Amino acid sequence: MKILVTGAAGFVGYHLAQRLLSEGQQVYGIDNLNDYYDVNLKKARLEQLQPHSQFTFQHLDLSDRTGMSQLFQNQKFDRVVHLAAQAGVRYSLQNPHAYADSNLMGFINILEGCRHSKIEHLVFASSSSVYGNNTKIPFAVSDNVDHPISLYAATKKANELMAHSYSHLYNLPLTGLRFFTVYGPWGRPDMAYFKFVKAIAENKPIDVYNFGKMQRDFTYIDDVVEGVVRVMEKPPQSSTQDSSSAPYKIYNIGNNSPVELLTFIEVIEKAMGKTAVKNLLPMQPGDVPSTYADVDDLMTDVGFKPSTPIEQGIHQFVEWYRDYYRL
Repeated sequence: MKILVTGAAGFVGYHLAQRLLSEGQQVYGIDNLNDYYDVNLKKARLEQLQPHSQFTFQHLDLSDRTGMSQLFQNQKFDRVVHLAAQAGVRYSLQNPHAYADSNLMGFINILEGCRHSKIEHLVFASSSSVYGNNTKIPFAVSDNVDHPISLYAATKKANELMAHSYSHLYNLPLTGLRFFTVYGPWGRPDMAYFKFVKAIAENKPIDVYNFGKMQRDFTYIDDVVEGVVRVMEKPPQSSTQDSSSAPYKIYNIGNNSPVELLTFIEVIEKAMGKTAVKNLLPMQPGDVPSTYADVDDLMTDVGFKPSTPIEQGIHQFVEWYRDYYRL
């Protein structure tokens, strides 16, 4: 099977590509290698993938309409996993056009390519950010998500709507995955846990927003990949979500166990063997106080729910960090 993985040099894309290659799949990866965070880390991930004979990489930007069209015309993909996007809540306040180019224009190019190529199944990354200030706990896919509080979240909600329209119009099997705070080895340097470990290693203070009272449903990367792979194997036939008959589904992929930020930091301190100096700060614009995934649908449909405890996941990340940065 030939599978297109967008964002193959990214955190989740890299781990998914590794998993698929280990199972003997043919993986075609694309990435624009932008400088939102350390490009050398992205290149290092690719270096791990390049030795695989079944892996092909192309440097390509999602917003390149001609390039994306040619990609789908020249390559015959069976399935597509679309993970590439401009990420980050706070950065969307600084550079909104990057989100329009990648998350909106880029996504329409993916949808058009899948439509004309008659792809068996498109799985795409959404985000827990779409829930905004939802006060119903835990967050369920049936909850209203019409009030995003960041542009990043708005683009992810838009992706879900765009995907449903294509699924309905062209009978295209589409599944969206709302990821909840993914962490682990080879992770993103813009994420809080990565910044915390780096600062503690360098004996620098850490910025702790909302005075550490935020809660996050931290989800380990291996659990996320397992969820993606299982969902890939089950293209939706039809859906009763919101009275739709399109072959379209949305799932949460979260640990179903929110952890307070200060507790999370304590776990990092224990793994590092050092205590952090904390700058307790107020909430940042666009942030949400809590995330908590209802994963009943995922469990019912594909028989899986994330379960890696943060102690295990953070230990694995710290071990990788020390090895990668030669501490």
